[in-house]
Amino acid sequence: MARNPERRTLLADAGLRVLADAGARGLTHRAVDAEAGVPTGTASNYFPSRAALLAGLAERIFDRIAPDPAVLADLGRREPSLALMTDYLRDIVARTTREPGLTRALFELRLEAARRPELRAALGGVLRRGYADDVAHHTAAGLPGGAYEVALLHYAVDGLLLDLLTTSIDAGFDTDQVVSDLVSRLVDDATGGASSPCVNPGRPAGTLARTPLGRSNG
Repeated sequence: MARNPERRTLLADAGLRVLADAGARGLTHRAVDAEAGVPTGTASNYFPSRAALLAGLAERIFDRIAPDPAVLADLGRREPSLALMTDYLRDIVARTTREPGLTRALFELRLEAARRPELRAALGGVLRRGYADDVAHHTAAGLPGGAYEVALLHYAVDGLLLDLLTTSIDAGFDTDQVVSDLVSRLVDDATGGASSPCVNPGRPAGTLARTPLGRSNG
């Protein structure tokens, strides 16, 4: 079996571009080879089946959309507040729209997972663990709200990104203001005006701090 990690990464990145541009139907080993500029058959050496290729892309995409450690460190030095929670979400939206193809590829993977049990098990497990980690830490830290509020933020960020990166409703509202209002209305209002965020600033490795759409997103 091929074991060159750099070549595997090259192929996975090429596969994500194909997935974003051509959708799941356009994702073939030959298309990945062509996008990566490697001899035909190379992708098959690293990902012997379509299931293996999809799993490899699912693994790679979370590395690609991980946040900048320096940004998280800066946020982590601040006191808990709704403003801090807002800035966590602003970072998510900024980095996922900075490389829109990656987020579109993740949407494609989630749709494909609905049709493929093996991918659904792998991708769904990652998403659920990320959400559970956020809720567990949120509860242990004694922050306002709980599982429901954390879920609301996931749902809201997912929907916002879907609108921003696919065919939009074109409502014309400022994205930065939308993010601020999401936190205010989904967290502050739901917890009776509490001012602490749903993510502990000292532990920015949870779902909302790391990636959108779940994993230990938006």
